[in-house]
Amino acid sequence: MLVVLIIVVIFLIFVVSMSLKIIRPYEKGLIERLGKFHKMAEPGLNFIVPFIERLIKVDLREKLIDVPPQEVITRDNVIVTVDAVIYYEITDAYRVTYNVGEFIPAAIKLAQTNLRNVIGELELDQTLTSRDRINTKLREVLDEATDKWGVRITRVEIKKIDPPQDIMEAMSKQMKAERTKRAVILEAEGYREAEITKAEGDRNAAILRAEGQAEAVKKIAEAEKFKLSTEADGEAEAISKVFEAIHKGHPTNELIAIRYLESLKAISDGKATKIFMPYEISSILSTVAGIAEISKDNIPEGN
Repeated sequence: MLVVLIIVVIFLIFVVSMSLKIIRPYEKGLIERLGKFHKMAEPGLNFIVPFIERLIKVDLREKLIDVPPQEVITRDNVIVTVDAVIYYEITDAYRVTYNVGEFIPAAIKLAQTNLRNVIGELELDQTLTSRDRINTKLREVLDEATDKWGVRITRVEIKKIDPPQDIMEAMSKQMKAERTKRAVILEAEGYREAEITKAEGDRNAAILRAEGQAEAVKKIAEAEKFKLSTEADGEAEAISKVFEAIHKGHPTNELIAIRYLESLKAISDGKATKIFMPYEISSILSTVAGIAEISKDNIPEGN
């Protein structure tokens, strides 16, 4: 009797343990009754009828799918190896459970197929430089395709795109040639700018030098002009005063003749070997002779 009681107690504990189910906050529960969907179970403690009902838990957290590397042909017939990662989250536990048998393999095959389609529309250069474009387009295509499965594709990331080795070597040589070309162009432009700057500097220096010389010549000319003008004014003033003094003194012809002779004496005292006498010297000499006669007549006889 005791053994039967123990068996009954154990059976009841087993039934109760099978009846009570705990669903975590990030999960959703599907309760099936006799193989048919019965109702949704919310997070917390749930009770089911053992051997009649079954609880299916669905994780609603965001997950990722690593798409294996695959070879894809671009529009310009270059084979590249592409590796991608897909991030998704389940939005409908019922559809992801009943509308698709194995979601992850189905999503991988779908991603590989659409990856070929997307990259097949691009050339190699566009493929290597348009990762954001590929990610966006692939996410839109996958999200639309998986919507009937109750799954939302949050983002798609292309991890790497590897061209063939010979293509990579050719690209490396091309990039090296481009860098060398840019370096030569920059060096030539720098030399040209330096020569232009030097030429402009020489031109400005020559202009400034010419302007300085012109200003100096102008200053010298003005100084010489001022000197000559001042000397001319002084000589004119002196001549005017002498002329005025002569007229005020009423000089006689005899005095003028004597002064003329004195001037000739000063001329003859020079170093010149030839002296040109003025044309009117004869009249002056006659005047001097007349003065001598006058002086002779005025001398007393006793002398």
